[in-house]
Amino acid sequence: MDTFERIRELLAEQLDIDEEKITMDSNILEDFEADSLDVVDMVMSLEDEFGVEIPDEEIENLHTVGDVVRYVEDNT
Repeated sequence: MDTFERIRELLAEQLDIDEEKITMDSNILEDFEADSLDVVDMVMSLEDEFGVEIPDEEIENLHTVGDVVRYVEDNT
């Protein structure tokens, strides 16, 4: 399973949305109405799943699912 597929699964589970609605271009806050708590949960899940540390200042740059995928791939 590739990085995008795994992240898509995590997001679908956490945000209770259909995996098919999640694309690389999906904006996490706008398209899925995620709030700051959702983002914190997502970051913690990503850190656990991929063994990557995501500093607070980086979180602000993760707007789309593609941003998250690229960050994880570049840092694992």
